[in-house]
Amino acid sequence: MIEWQWPWLLLLLPLPWLLRRLLPAARTQQAAVRAPFFDQWHQLSERGGAIRAGAPLLPLLCLWLLWICLVIATTRPMWIGDPVELPNSGRDLMLAVDISGSMRIEDMLVGQRQLRRIDAVKLVGADFIARRKGDRLGLVLFGSNAYVQSPLSFDTTTVQRFLEEAQIGFAGQETAIGDAIGLAVKRLKERPAESRVLILLTDGQDTASSVQPMDAARLARNLDIRIYTIGIGADQMTMPGLFGSSFGSRQVNPSAELDEESLRKIAEQTGGRYFRARDPQELIGIYQLLDELEPVEQDAAVFRPRQSLAHWPLAAALILSFALALYRCQQRGLFRLSAARPGSDS
Repeated sequence: MIEWQWPWLLLLLPLPWLLRRLLPAARTQQAAVRAPFFDQWHQLSERGGAIRAGAPLLPLLCLWLLWICLVIATTRPMWIGDPVELPNSGRDLMLAVDISGSMRIEDMLVGQRQLRRIDAVKLVGADFIARRKGDRLGLVLFGSNAYVQSPLSFDTTTVQRFLEEAQIGFAGQETAIGDAIGLAVKRLKERPAESRVLILLTDGQDTASSVQPMDAARLARNLDIRIYTIGIGADQMTMPGLFGSSFGSRQVNPSAELDEESLRKIAEQTGGRYFRARDPQELIGIYQLLDELEPVEQDAAVFRPRQSLAHWPLAAALILSFALALYRCQQRGLFRLSAARPGSDS
């Protein structure tokens, strides 16, 4: 279906005819440019006089068609496609991802290689985001400070790209869990109570918040916002010994700073759950469990694709203008004049 955005501009169609009828005709004709070889042009153009005798209707028709195309383009014609029903589960999910300095620790085993924690989160989180069809998704990144990288949106592709572009240290080296929860709660509180969920992923403990995590959790509970917390990081890691060899190597716990007790309390207080991800496989399993959250039925969103058609009449007007220019040049003999050599007696 074609829709005209400014159909009233079609009233301009008879404007050239009205101007020709109402304005007085020019009484004198003066040359705009003095051409010393005008007589040669005139002689050459007279040779095609027989051809031009019955032709004035053609350029007039081209001019009218050109004007009609321009007016149609200004009305902004749009092609409106068939209605497309968008999936809408009604869930509003905020992801809060830790990008503090400790997320660069390489203790996430994938095959035979160790990945940084943030790389594992990006790898698994990108797939989780891609499956959020019908969910409104947002992204909060936090370190020493917390900030909204992406507001709640159905555009999961953009949210996925923002997560993949997140860099360690952009928000500081420390961890502000309470501020991240508070910021996410602020974004979620205006949404329907049945669908508000925060998924918080961190590898440490709160060290930089202006709001205590438990206070932020109580605020979330009062607003019926569920929080699912994920603690990421391996329980043990082999530190190389002398000159990188196994001699003198030792086993350490890279997640010693992870405050599991606080993360568990935050989740339980809001009706959520705490999960532990020691490697990417466990993180995948956690995301699969989160996929099973019951959706809230809401009215389906309807989208009708729109495509501008203005380029078609503009292209037709451009072609007509070129055709008219070529016709004028041919009628005036300019092609023959340019082909003739200066000083020739022929």
